[in-house]
Amino acid sequence: MNHQHRGPVVSRRTVLRGAGAVAAFGAAGVVGLRLRRATPPEPWDHAVFAPPGPAQVAILRAPSYDADLEGLLLDGLSVIGADVRGASVLLKPNMVEFDPGAAINTDPRLVAAAATALRRMGARRVVVGEAPGHRRDTGYVVRASGLRDALASVDAPFVDMNVAAASPVRTNSAYTRFGEIWLPQVVREADIIISMPKMKTHHWAAVTLSLKNCFGCLPGRVYGWPKNALHWQGIEPSILDIAGVVRPNYAIVDGITAMEGNGPIDGTAKHVGLVIVGDDPVATDATTATVMGFDPRRVPYITEAGRFLGQADLDRIAQRGEDVVGAVSPFAPAPGFDGVAAAY
Repeated sequence: MNHQHRGPVVSRRTVLRGAGAVAAFGAAGVVGLRLRRATPPEPWDHAVFAPPGPAQVAILRAPSYDADLEGLLLDGLSVIGADVRGASVLLKPNMVEFDPGAAINTDPRLVAAAATALRRMGARRVVVGEAPGHRRDTGYVVRASGLRDALASVDAPFVDMNVAAASPVRTNSAYTRFGEIWLPQVVREADIIISMPKMKTHHWAAVTLSLKNCFGCLPGRVYGWPKNALHWQGIEPSILDIAGVVRPNYAIVDGITAMEGNGPIDGTAKHVGLVIVGDDPVATDATTATVMGFDPRRVPYITEAGRFLGQADLDRIAQRGEDVVGAVSPFAPAPGFDGVAAAY
């Protein structure tokens, strides 16, 4: 079974050499950042990343967390052709912090439903892992959010990736100066990785979705809190290099209750009633940004990821389920990101 959808099959256990040139982002205008490229102009390893091909994204209606989420995910994963038979699957939700009055995290009920759906689809093993970047006490976030009990109810193990065994892996791209990234063993050993972000705005990156969610794969004991080393390298360059190493196979976006405004922690809850499932995280993020009322072409890291990590061209993304235009529910942008709004 081929679990890698966007390029040659490369074992997650293989340490890959990164591209030679180092690129950086510099400030450019209101919307974001402009890439300053060194030679060669493409700062990624062409042996790892094939040109992005067509993608499939399903927009699914889910009025509340009391809906049949397992059935919904079975339908969504089936319609995009997800294949997890015999695979060890890592689910990576966004559990950055806990505030009982806020919509910060991927809802535990959706995570538990994903675990059971994947097992029904033939997954050999499903593990949930997260390395919260804001709260140092992962146990508190998992317990207070209800994730611990939700996972116990479906017999799915949780791994605290902030402290789990980890080792360095060379980057496949060179947007930061890292050269290598420390990855927990549970990430490297997974056959399939599914990014499960919350649909949120972000005060430094416009939106935080399945690509940005990969930050939570890196251990805080190496990168600090709130992953300060990544911030020093730049949020958007770090998103590209990290996602280029983690390379999630699928994405499941929790947009039942989302967050708008000053996300990813201090924004306002917004009921959208959608779950978005895709076979390409870049395509999923481009589609989700569109649903949020933003133009993904105005989100620099999504545009750049569309050059090598996945498909960002909406014309090459087969939309399943709900029509993307009919699903649009405009979000209040994060402060300073008014320019990302699409013109409708």
